[in-house]
Amino acid sequence: MPRDYYSTLQAANILRISRIAVFNKIKSGKLKAQKIGRNYIISHASLMEALGKNVGVEKKAAIDRAIDRAMKDYGETFKLLGRESKGKI
Repeated sequence: MPRDYYSTLQAANILRISRIAVFNKIKSGKLKAQKIGRNYIISHASLMEALGKNVGVEKKAAIDRAIDRAMKDYGETFKLLGRESKGKI
């Protein structure tokens, strides 16, 4: 059963990177963490997102925006390609 929160050392071991790299990811915003006193704790969800096993809300929203933009710009082309691949053209 997964833990709710991990220390930076535990996160480093799971991600197979150094503790310094974990701190750098936290500072750059690539890994969400909470500061408790002098230490950081990383939630299980944030760790899974960093591993690429979960898609976070922000990433999902960015993906949805990109899909909407592509459909707006290339929707007709996608439809034609779909028909072509089914042999209807």
